[in-house]
This record gives sequence, structure tokens and C-alpha cells, in this order.
Amino acid sequence: MADIKYYDVILKPVITEKSMAGMGEKKYTFLVHPEANKTQIKEAVEKMFEGAKVAKVNTLNADGKNKRRGMVVGKTAKTKKAIVTLTADSKDIEIFAGL
Repeated sequence: MADIKYYDVILKPVITEKSMAGMGEKKYTFLVHPEANKTQIKEAVEKMFEGAKVAKVNTLNADGKNKRRGMVVGKTAKTKKAIVTLTADSKDIEIFAGL
């Protein structure tokens, strides 16, 4: 496993209707590095966003979809998502504040 730094763990936020609805319960969804584990994700969120205290992290791996272009068959890249639940007394994450 590669040595992953905390700033390489979180790739981008996932902005969907379901993830936006979870923000009321302090649940935030991120696209993360495929080799990152739950402790690395927790550490990255707490270091990158000031005042955020992580209660738990749920992860899910999504396999790449089969795609075809003419006779050539291939797959899209695998992805990994993390749903981060914050504690009740922690601050909200600012990147989602204006959405």
C-alpha cells in the first residue's frame, strides 16, 4: 500500500440530492482515494476542516462500469466513497455551507 498523505485522501465532495439531505444530520459524502482506510479518512477530515470532529466513517467501493465503443469493450475506473458523520458538538464543514 502506498504512503498516502492526509491531503491526498479526500479527492472531492459528492453533491447529490441524497448527500445534501444527509447534511441536516451532519453526514457528509466525499470521493476518497481507493486505498485509504477509515482511520486515514477520519484523520484527513479533522485536519482539513477546522473544528470538525468525526464520530464515524462508512465507506463503499464501487466497481467500474462496462463501457463499449464500437467493438472495443472496457471498464471505467473504480471509485470509493466515504460518508463521514460528525459529532453533535462539532462545526459544520464550510465547503457545503452555501449549497
